[in-house]
Amino acid sequence: MADYSKALEFYDKALKIDENALPPNHPNLATSYNNIGMAYNDMGDYSKALEFYDKALKIYEIALAPNHPLLATS
Repeated sequence: MADYSKALEFYDKALKIDENALPPNHPNLATSYNNIGMAYNDMGDYSKALEFYDKALKIYEIALAPNHPLLATS
């Protein structure tokens, strides 16, 4: 059985490290947001998942080229 609360705890720690170490529109932040969104999605909390997917997409749109494959995954 998946332990989503534990996963979210570690994703949150990783996000805080990234937020302190990286510029605000760095793609690694988007990856962290996307991972958190996937955990919420798997838990069935779709509105919360969408919130984090949207954060990821906004960063990817700024930081990446318009045809970058990561834009399709967020």
